[in-house]
Amino acid sequence: MSAKRNGPKYSSDVNPAVDVRGLTREKPWLLPSNRKLRHLEGISLRNLALSRPSSLSQGKTADDQALPNSLRTPTKSLALREKKLEHSRSSNDLRTPPPGREAHDGSQKGSGTGNGLKVRPPLPGKVRRRSTLNWTNATPEVRQKKLEDVARLKLADTWFSLHCEGVADPVYVSEVVEKTMNPNFRFFDLSTYGPWITRRDALTIKFWARTEASQDYGLVVELQMHLRSLQFIGKSLESFHHPLPPNCAILHLADGIYTNFTDLPLDEPVLGMLARPKNAQGLQPTSTFDELMRLSNLDDCVQDALATRERLTSQISALLDKQQNDRRVVQSAAQAQDSLSSTNRAVSTVQKQIKAGLARRSELQASLQTRRDAIQTGICAQEKSLAHLNTARSNFTKHCALHREIQSELAGQIRRISQDVIQIYPIEPIPHKALSFTIHGLPLPNATSPSSDPAVTAAALGSVAHVTQMLSLYLSAAVPYPISPYGSFSTIYDPISISLQSEAARTFPLYQKGAVTYRFEYGVFLLNSDIEFLMSKQGIRMVDLRHTLPNLKYLLTVLTSGRGELPERKGGRSPINQELSRQDAEGRLAVDEWSSKGSNGALTKLAMHGKRPSTRVQSPLGREIEQ
Repeated sequence: MSAKRNGPKYSSDVNPAVDVRGLTREKPWLLPSNRKLRHLEGISLRNLALSRPSSLSQGKTADDQALPNSLRTPTKSLALREKKLEHSRSSNDLRTPPPGREAHDGSQKGSGTGNGLKVRPPLPGKVRRRSTLNWTNATPEVRQKKLEDVARLKLADTWFSLHCEGVADPVYVSEVVEKTMNPNFRFFDLSTYGPWITRRDALTIKFWARTEASQDYGLVVELQMHLRSLQFIGKSLESFHHPLPPNCAILHLADGIYTNFTDLPLDEPVLGMLARPKNAQGLQPTSTFDELMRLSNLDDCVQDALATRERLTSQISALLDKQQNDRRVVQSAAQAQDSLSSTNRAVSTVQKQIKAGLARRSELQASLQTRRDAIQTGICAQEKSLAHLNTARSNFTKHCALHREIQSELAGQIRRISQDVIQIYPIEPIPHKALSFTIHGLPLPNATSPSSDPAVTAAALGSVAHVTQMLSLYLSAAVPYPISPYGSFSTIYDPISISLQSEAARTFPLYQKGAVTYRFEYGVFLLNSDIEFLMSKQGIRMVDLRHTLPNLKYLLTVLTSGRGELPERKGGRSPINQELSRQDAEGRLAVDEWSSKGSNGALTKLAMHGKRPSTRVQSPLGREIEQ
């Protein structure tokens, strides 16, 4: 599809900046003969057409008139404007004029002219337009869908490949541009292919495309381009307003944009217009006799040189054949030397590996010996541990039995102590009042009441604080809020709250007189929290946190519950008691000796007055105790 045309050798022969119509156009930098593939930078495609247009136009016969752009050249356009000659469209007029129509030929009518040529009847004066009634009442959605369908049929995925003569594989394959009619491909650089490719001025471009309906790519058009025959259209496509034909290839060269079509007005004169006039006699000068002799001598020299080259080639081949054995020996020696060097390198490498293996073996042997020693030491320690374990097992059985005995005795002592606490601080219910109790005869309401006496309430809370403090010591359970039982002026300490800064702010009173109400209520809350903590330690669930005496009564009742009799109180074995017992025994012995000596009268007199002889004992604390 290449269209070549002859032009001037140099761009200075004509003025390419002004075309035949007198319009100013841009001028290319490269001459047509200088355009090579190294100047090609990119390719674009315009007006993609997947189906080839029919060669027969509507209303025309199959002759030269039906060829694309056949009547758009300047020469034919000028001839048509002059209307000197009406060309026939074919050898015979295949169409007859409709009835009632006359030939459109000025003054002549009929089917012929004066010179015997037939005149082609004109086309009908008015051609009926295609019906568009189906678009009249269509909704915008339907119209939009039809337009999208029409556009979708024309859009395709496109790519191209460049080929050169004598090269089997493509020189360049582009990327795929999706869903477009005017694909613009990325620019490329062909300078890396070498001068055998870059110095050419002819190439073949194959455009491939695929629509949504097809799965494989098909060849759309194959263009055989010659860079000398391209037409320069400008530096950019924005300044070019000429309509482009279907499947028009746009080539981006270093100096601008080129294309190849035949309907663009020519900027360069035809080569025949610049040809020199022929000689009038029809004779042309030829070579002289001396030049012909010189040419014959040169031909003889060339033939001698070719013969000499053949002779030298045969001699060199014979020498090479004779020295083939020597060359084989040299090659064998070189190969042996290379093999020896490789063997020496392999030997040195293996020796290094052996040394490393020996060092590693020594390290592993030392590590194994250390592990054996550690295993032996562990075995000895294990044997000692087993021996100690047997002894510890027998002692553990004894200790478990002793622990259970101590726990049983401790539970009994806690029962006895709790019973003593109940006797010291009796908690009795108030008749006809539910969940109302008194401690030591002092009523304590479950909630703050304005009718209650603050002094009585403070005394009752002091007794409750004392009982709670003693129970925490007897049960070995430290309460979270320490209590200071001072009777009616008892206090409680809060070490947990982070909002309180000073020690005084953390101490809350358990009395109302002279105290802030909310601090008193918070102190009662902390006291109830301590009682709840003691109950949780014994596995007792509290019903209501505000019931102070009912919760304390419930706790004491659980602590005193159990089977069997209460154990007796054991005597203390402190050093003071031991010394007092010893001194008492000595005093009794002295009295017995004195009575045996005849002091019965004095003892009788003392007994009559109800007195006992006093003895003074020196205690370990440095004080005298009278007995």
